[in-house]
Amino acid sequence: MSSEGLPPTFEIDLRLTRGNHTVAVRLATGSGITALFGPSGVGKTSILDMVAGLVRPDDGRIAVAGEVLFDSAAGIDLPPEKRQCGYVFQDLRLFPHRTVEDNLLFGWRRRGRQAGWMGPAEVTAFLGIDHLRQRMPANLSGGEAQRVAIGRALLCGPRFLAMDEPLSSLDRPRRGDILGLIERMRDELRLPILYVTHDHAEIERLGARVVELG
Repeated sequence: MSSEGLPPTFEIDLRLTRGNHTVAVRLATGSGITALFGPSGVGKTSILDMVAGLVRPDDGRIAVAGEVLFDSAAGIDLPPEKRQCGYVFQDLRLFPHRTVEDNLLFGWRRRGRQAGWMGPAEVTAFLGIDHLRQRMPANLSGGEAQRVAIGRALLCGPRFLAMDEPLSSLDRPRRGDILGLIERMRDELRLPILYVTHDHAEIERLGARVVELG
């Protein structure tokens, strides 16, 4: 428990074995940004997938802000849509055949207007992407596509974000732009963020709590 008597934002105690490789993590951290740091292949993305409900751990427990999302001993395993995780994938996974607007509205339409805490107009203004709404993903720069991916995650009405190396495909100026945006989500939206990286500079700028893996 924190000094204010509140539960940790992220409580994660998981194990997953595939073949000869085992991914295991145990952490309890507060609000803000928690960075999963380590070399490629250590299992950082697998941890995000387990927290988001895309992969089922062999055993363990996941709780976010005191709500249990997974508990193997108690038989709890909420489906992904019930976990309210806004996932920003490393490869973005925008729908190539849909406009930016349709990509943004995908999660909004699935969850319904009452479920989200930000609407499309608010998100596009916050991200500075309103002028991109009718473009196709193939016609976006790397930084623009990253903003759209973040916007789609925000429009799911998330209780937290999972970000998988969101700067890995960007050049240095674009990295600075997206880091500034992540800082705004931390400070203005106050969204807890589980953040995967192998870059010390990102961690230092974001002031993230670090969980070293490997």
